[in-house]
Amino acid sequence: MQNPIQKIKLSRYAGQQLAGHPELAAEINAAQPFVADEIARALAGSDRDDEAALKRRLRALRQRVLLRVMARDLAGTADLGEVCETMSELADASIRCALAWAEISLSAPAGQLVVIGMGKLGGRELNVSSDVDLVFAYPDAAGEQAQFERVGRKLIALLSEITAEGFSFRVDMRLRPNGESGPLAASFDALETYFTTQGRAWERYAWIKARPITGAQHEELAAIVRPFVYRKYLDFATLAAMRGLHAEVRRDVARRELAGHVKLGPGGIREIEFVVQALQLVRGGREPFLAVRPTLEALARLAERRLLPEDAARALAESYVFLRRVEHRLQYLDDAQTHLLPEDESDRARIAAMADFADWPAFSTHLEAVRAQVTRHFQDVLAGPAPEIALAAWPDHPRANALRASQRYAMLPEESRRRLDQLVPALDAAAASTADPAATLARGIDLIEAVARRAAYLALLAERPEALERVTKMIGASSWAAEFVTRHPLLLDELLDDRVLYAPPDLGAYEAGLRAALAAAAGDTEREMNLLREQHQGQVFRLLAQDLAGLLTVEKLADHLSELADRTLGVTIDRAWQLVRARHCEVPRFAVIGYGKLGGKELGYASDLDIIFLHQDEDLQAQENYGRLA
Repeated sequence: MQNPIQKIKLSRYAGQQLAGHPELAAEINAAQPFVADEIARALAGSDRDDEAALKRRLRALRQRVLLRVMARDLAGTADLGEVCETMSELADASIRCALAWAEISLSAPAGQLVVIGMGKLGGRELNVSSDVDLVFAYPDAAGEQAQFERVGRKLIALLSEITAEGFSFRVDMRLRPNGESGPLAASFDALETYFTTQGRAWERYAWIKARPITGAQHEELAAIVRPFVYRKYLDFATLAAMRGLHAEVRRDVARRELAGHVKLGPGGIREIEFVVQALQLVRGGREPFLAVRPTLEALARLAERRLLPEDAARALAESYVFLRRVEHRLQYLDDAQTHLLPEDESDRARIAAMADFADWPAFSTHLEAVRAQVTRHFQDVLAGPAPEIALAAWPDHPRANALRASQRYAMLPEESRRRLDQLVPALDAAAASTADPAATLARGIDLIEAVARRAAYLALLAERPEALERVTKMIGASSWAAEFVTRHPLLLDELLDDRVLYAPPDLGAYEAGLRAALAAAAGDTEREMNLLREQHQGQVFRLLAQDLAGLLTVEKLADHLSELADRTLGVTIDRAWQLVRARHCEVPRFAVIGYGKLGGKELGYASDLDIIFLHQDEDLQAQENYGRLA
């Protein structure tokens, strides 16, 4: 551990605070983090303060917390998690305290205004000198909009007005519906209407970390926000939108000459967040496991699901930690909301020393290596698709000609037509390497036509050429495979990673994953039924891919399909029994007997399950309950 006194002297802000308030020196040598209980004790009794006293209390607390966080961080005793968690807890507690005081002072109903933390506050990743991005919302029956706006304005003033003691937190309200031109507070109904009719792609990105800090009815709010952020189907159209947003940021960085911006510049924090949140937006609707707020947690989950290579996820996590630590050191200098590397030589020396480098050149060399690494991984995930193929390149094939001349094609949105103009020629080129190119092209057009109204599927095939190539090979090898994937286009997702597609079957893991997914969806019967279908179809599709690739013998395939049926039946029976409300026992004395190909473990892809149900149970309710179960 380094000497905290020596390191904290590198901060001009710390020097000024300690000179003006010698009592703050106690924070420099504190052995423990500034935890939630200590913050709560410092705010206790604030309901009896007048407005000036409350502002002094909030600002004095921030000074204490920031100095202790800074000392522990620079001394090496606090990691990034502690720094961000402490600042986020301070913001949460300050917001709750100020809101409670505002409600009392304005005679407003308590606990009705929902203050939503956005961005890094929402993810509990707050910087040491950052705005808090907030949105104000309220349940429809809670009261009048004007009343909540008055409370909101008072809350903002309590936190952000500059006094002799400084500020508590700067407040940014621009992420609310319609931005600065919109009302300060929105009802839940107005929020839902806005998302449905006006919500834009960048706002989905902004709301991914949204977290209610105050108020109640959070589940009702989540039910409004969740479907806006996370689409029901795979949403590969998001990648193009994220590229567009990133291009705008890059143009702004170039215009304002911000290449040294560790957040927005090339290889900066924002590029890591774009990678993580793009993959979350694409898949979070299908995989709620990915719908988490903190960036590092999301990276770990993406790696766990093999949606990012493990080495890429690890490199991005390490880069994120380093860049956030640099960001904090830039802000420690003067307690300024800055992300720009300094030009002044003495400031550069301070930053290098705070970051534990011998000098600025050593620091700068490492920083540039980190940023270059981030940019490489960013391009791997968000690089654009292949150049578009002109409309004239459509193949002269009866099915292709019919599709292009059809009313269905004419009625598609312009973006979907553009993707079709790209996909059909690419499909024709891929089909040329199959045994029967004309038949493969016809099957492929059947598939494309079936999914044409789902922009997400067209985007998937357009954005990921490897998926188009794999599906073309499969439908070229088997008409049944073509029919199967055309009926179940959700399976296109399985084509994205050949490590997953061709991994040896692990049906024990399949069963465990299915049980976990059903447990997470408990109470939503429709979702549970969809999960059963989707996960079973996905496993069948992976077996089909391995079969067509010559990786499975006929006998092995039949064994796997039969075991898959056994395990799916077992999970289904267990779950169905839990839905029998008047069940007389926890473990049913009930058996499923397989006949024919299931009994002989000889199932094929299209085999029916010949089964009968038996029970041996003398309970008076048994017959009725097992009838319901069956």
